[in-house]
Amino acid sequence: MKNIIIALCLVASTVTLSACTQTERGTAIGAASGAIIGGAVPGRAGGALVGAAVGATAGYLIARSDRRGYCIYRNRHTGERYEARCR
Repeated sequence: MKNIIIALCLVASTVTLSACTQTERGTAIGAASGAIIGGAVPGRAGGALVGAAVGATAGYLIARSDRRGYCIYRNRHTGERYEARCR
């Protein structure tokens, strides 16, 4: 029964994500992955929430970086990341 529920959730998420932009898809996939990992490691709901937030942020940044002609750079002095046209 558990496998059927998981399969139905995967099908529903695939259909739902098909209408999203690349950035929205990356954010959703990052949030889901982060929630799974965050919930599995400490075994608590708080870990899943933190994992979802971190995963969503990472997924958003990675998906946004896929724009053609733009790259993510890091300031070597402050460590800050920023996006600009590729050199």
